[in-house]
Amino acid sequence: MINTISLIGAPTDVGASVRGAGMGPDALRVAGLVEALEARSLTVIDHGNLHGPANPWLEPVNGHRHLKEAVDWNQAVYNAVEEALNAGNMPMMLGGDHCLAIGSISAIASHCRKVGKKLRVLWFDAHADSNQSSISPTGNIHGMPVACLMGHGPKELIHYGDHTPAMQPSDIRLIGIRSVDEGERRFIHDMGMQVFDMRYIDEHGMRSVMTSALEGLDADTHLHVSFDLDCLDPAIAPGVGTAVLGGPTYREAQLCMEMIADTGLLASLDVVELNPALDIRNQTAVLAVDLIESLFGKSTLVRISDK
Repeated sequence: MINTISLIGAPTDVGASVRGAGMGPDALRVAGLVEALEARSLTVIDHGNLHGPANPWLEPVNGHRHLKEAVDWNQAVYNAVEEALNAGNMPMMLGGDHCLAIGSISAIASHCRKVGKKLRVLWFDAHADSNQSSISPTGNIHGMPVACLMGHGPKELIHYGDHTPAMQPSDIRLIGIRSVDEGERRFIHDMGMQVFDMRYIDEHGMRSVMTSALEGLDADTHLHVSFDLDCLDPAIAPGVGTAVLGGPTYREAQLCMEMIADTGLLASLDVVELNPALDIRNQTAVLAVDLIESLFGKSTLVRISDK
């Protein structure tokens, strides 16, 4: 695993349905993210927050709300993530809303093509994020990043790095899904994406889900985690803009992070949709930092290893 982390704050909610996610990066810092990573013997370079257009809070135009602003923010994220990867560091993008994953994953996919690595994306989310302008009930671009990364979206959002699509359906695993629009269901089915929704998790257990989601990884794989905090049950993570009941518990989330850490292959990370305006004394940010620590090796394991 890479030992130098590049923190990249992207403080915007231009893609979201509720204001407040733009305060997420600083809430994570207040919750002790840098100190927690350094306690794991990691070198942390905090690049501060990127700059981009303000949220004009306008109605959708041709099925997209704030398209120009989302394009500009994603370009800034793309450039920062690309710079971190070129420096040999692990980019950790702190959102902001989940539309920003278009820029981060586009940069990561471009890097993978350059260095000859396979891409695997674990997308933790309550929502499928596979809407398009023709089927989205809101026009909010944070509901569209998966579709855009598959090449289905406005040309300005699907061609970062001069390559479309950024990734293939076989590159992604969606985990924790429990809120899907009808048009998204058809898109997911047509694209053949692998989805572990909450019913599947309930029936098979999180260990089985993560074993399947991590299957086939090897040293030639770039493993990216895109972690939308609304994936978690709102009972433990209230500070999100689009909370959906029935998400993973604390222990299930910890198991996910610990199993990812066990691979030793984590190479990049998005942490998005933290909304401090809706949080309770920053508890969702504190939880996020706790789970991020587990991604980097903090473990509750107390039994003696069989090895």
